[in-house]
Amino acid sequence: MSDNFRPAFGMKNRHIQTLYSSIFRKNKEPKVEIEKFILNDGDFLECYWNKANNPHANTPIVILFHGLAGSFKSPYIQGMMNSLSEAGFNSVLMHFRSCSGEMNKLPRSYHSGETGDAAEFISSVKKRFPHAKLFGIGYSLGGNMLLKLLGEQGQNSLLDGAVSVSAPMQLDICANVMNKGFSRFYQYHLIKSLKTSLIEKYTMHDMKSLIGIDIDEVKKIKTFWEFDGAYVAPIHGFNSAQDYYTKSSSKRYLRDIRRKTLIIHALDDPFMNNNILPTQTEITKHISLEVSKYGGHVGFISGTIFKPKYWLDSRIINFLLKVK
Repeated sequence: MSDNFRPAFGMKNRHIQTLYSSIFRKNKEPKVEIEKFILNDGDFLECYWNKANNPHANTPIVILFHGLAGSFKSPYIQGMMNSLSEAGFNSVLMHFRSCSGEMNKLPRSYHSGETGDAAEFISSVKKRFPHAKLFGIGYSLGGNMLLKLLGEQGQNSLLDGAVSVSAPMQLDICANVMNKGFSRFYQYHLIKSLKTSLIEKYTMHDMKSLIGIDIDEVKKIKTFWEFDGAYVAPIHGFNSAQDYYTKSSSKRYLRDIRRKTLIIHALDDPFMNNNILPTQTEITKHISLEVSKYGGHVGFISGTIFKPKYWLDSRIINFLLKVK
């Protein structure tokens, strides 16, 4: 148990920690340059670059991976970009397919275990900036993907270090938790966003022939189990939602990570329960696992309710500077 994080007075509640930033956090919008990165399969990713003051060839680069239905508009992304710039890092947000606001070209999309797109982009960044150290930060779904990628690549990873925040490291457990109690509120809003994107794909592709259901059936989907079983699994080559969850959960890849990695998690995260956490035998000496009693999901708000401090930003910067 880590005591590094202390919640703001009156903000111990998991849902306040989870929702506060998205409702109340106001950031100065980072100045970005947009790169349309073309993938090997002909599809594209929109990547938003933010540069530190007086950048040079050796300026370290941090690649950010947002959560499910997240984007550059997510307060935690903009806040982190500003903090990275002030600390002397260049940063780039790699939007997952369709998450920048422009629908991707193919019937497929992205998912919690899709590491191929990130691997392509990281490789491209390394080729363009061979003298710069590279780091990764992943939030929620992006954190699971990043951990899985680090495990898959092991000693061959091009990243020099990484941070994963509130990652759903065992996806089937998370899908079950999201279908209970107040967590269904989060599931409802996330599924609504996912269904909107999927329905748009029906105007571009013959989705019914690809996944076997029509738009009316898509509209009836209410849970992650249903959505992942109806769309994510078949369109990405999995046999079922359970097959997707089993193969895409990062927990099983942690023992193969060979880069200095910080995993930040809160025991009161409403998106999952403590069974997703790895045991000491499931992680390597390269991983620092920091588990706080409070923090919610990608929350970790300290300070006071009127003068909040976004602890994640400072903790991550501190970690990166030590690795740097």
